[in-house]
Amino acid sequence: MHPSPSVITYALLTIGHIVTGDDVQTQCAISHQVLPCLLNLLKNDYEKRNKIVACWTISNIIAGNKEQIQAVIEANIIAPLVYLLQNVEFDIKKQAICAISNATSGGTHDQIRFLVSQGCIKPLCDLLNCPDPKVVTVCLKGLENILKVGEVDKNMGTTEGANLYAQMIDDAKGREKIENLRSHDNTNIYEKAVKVVETYW
Repeated sequence: MHPSPSVITYALLTIGHIVTGDDVQTQCAISHQVLPCLLNLLKNDYEKRNKIVACWTISNIIAGNKEQIQAVIEANIIAPLVYLLQNVEFDIKKQAICAISNATSGGTHDQIRFLVSQGCIKPLCDLLNCPDPKVVTVCLKGLENILKVGEVDKNMGTTEGANLYAQMIDDAKGREKIENLRSHDNTNIYEKAVKVVETYW
């Protein structure tokens, strides 16, 4: 890693913009070992702005295909993202939550189960109270995607007739927060909260 934080920032921004392209461009970055570098930035004591850009870059990679989500999982990046969601300033959390939510949007059921096993439900629930409507929307979408997988598991008969993820969200005070969002000023948040509560509780 370069000793100059500003050089790291500009390099990260360049890579982040590359991976906003198509899956071929994203795969090229993955093939050139960008994920271990991003993991290093998440886990070690780099400047705040570099953690923000690293999370943004990861969220762009995770927005790719299922194989690219799997590459992020296999690079052991999910646990550090979840750690950041629970232990850092809001500016970093905002980008990290986008990465987790993107993984729930494009991931397979097994990939989403893995995200849950890494502890992503509680931070998604915790951020439902934040004043930023974009973050609340991202959290709601992520939780809804997780609940869908819980419903699949329930219907397969593997969870004794229960949506275990709905129970985990309830335990994390997420259900209460989602119910409170039914009176939110933002119409999209209000409508999504109503839909989630009516569907899963």
